[in-house]
Amino acid sequence: MEILAFGVTADERPILERAFAGQHEVRCLDVFLSEDTAPIAAGYEVVSSSVNADLNGRVLRTLAAGGTKQIAQRSTGFNNIDLDVARQLGMTVSRVSYYSPYSVAEFAWTLAMAVNRRIVRASIRTRDFDFRLNGLMGRDLRGRTVGVLGTGKIGEAFTRIAHGFGMNLLGWDVARNPACVELGMKYVDKEELLASCDLVSLHVPLLDSTHHIIDADALRLMRDDAILVNSSRGGLIDTDALVTELRAGRFAGVGLDVYEAEAGVFFLDKSLETVEDDTLARLVTFPHVLVTSHQAYYTSDAVGQIIDTTVANVADHLAGRRSENTLVAPY
Repeated sequence: MEILAFGVTADERPILERAFAGQHEVRCLDVFLSEDTAPIAAGYEVVSSSVNADLNGRVLRTLAAGGTKQIAQRSTGFNNIDLDVARQLGMTVSRVSYYSPYSVAEFAWTLAMAVNRRIVRASIRTRDFDFRLNGLMGRDLRGRTVGVLGTGKIGEAFTRIAHGFGMNLLGWDVARNPACVELGMKYVDKEELLASCDLVSLHVPLLDSTHHIIDADALRLMRDDAILVNSSRGGLIDTDALVTELRAGRFAGVGLDVYEAEAGVFFLDKSLETVEDDTLARLVTFPHVLVTSHQAYYTSDAVGQIIDTTVANVADHLAGRRSENTLVAPY
């Protein structure tokens, strides 16, 4: 059987082809699955989508009409998929419920350290042979307080690194993680965490209950010299409210690997186009803000695990089996 995979990067393609070798053929496309590209999938029983695919009801109906029976999404998040429509159409939808938490946790710390120590500004200067230190002063993290919103697998990995730095640990989640408690984490309410921390990192999923969990009120609770990092989902932060606070001169640094309006922008080359998103255009102009394009998960280890799980998900579908990765299935 031939599988159609959308949104495949040049780095990902050989890993994907090797993983399916000897089992199925895989046709890799670099375009993302959307209303415009869904007709390409006609005749393919199994379609694999990337994290930024738009799988709304119209897309799903187009896929089903073309014979698609399974969508194997190569990501953990699935807020981009209309599961109710998929269920009505009798489709199977699977995801990758787990991959290396260290990839995201380590990248979150990369963002935190980069904005704290002004790495981007320093790199730009030295390229121009400007070796002055003015404006590059950061802070030691040892002895300071870090707040972790969401202490699941990724939040725990982030916390272990913070513990290695010798930081005071505050956490917030619907349930306590015993491993984090053992490291010395104190669980507090969200408001106390935001008001008390020098660094706040977000590691919660995007749900109705967490949408804009960092809104204008939450941002005003944070210290003026705090660092904010988001490597989870863009919708966790009210970006317009964040820009307002940044314009007021607040925060020592902000590191964002995700953006709430990233669909149709991230993973694409927009360098020759006029930027239509005024909020994003303003955001990237702040010298103490670092925006990256949803790359926290992008290590060979994590991508390999994602693809191996995707292969297993396809095998489960063809055998009529459910697994922890199955979101919707007619069997």
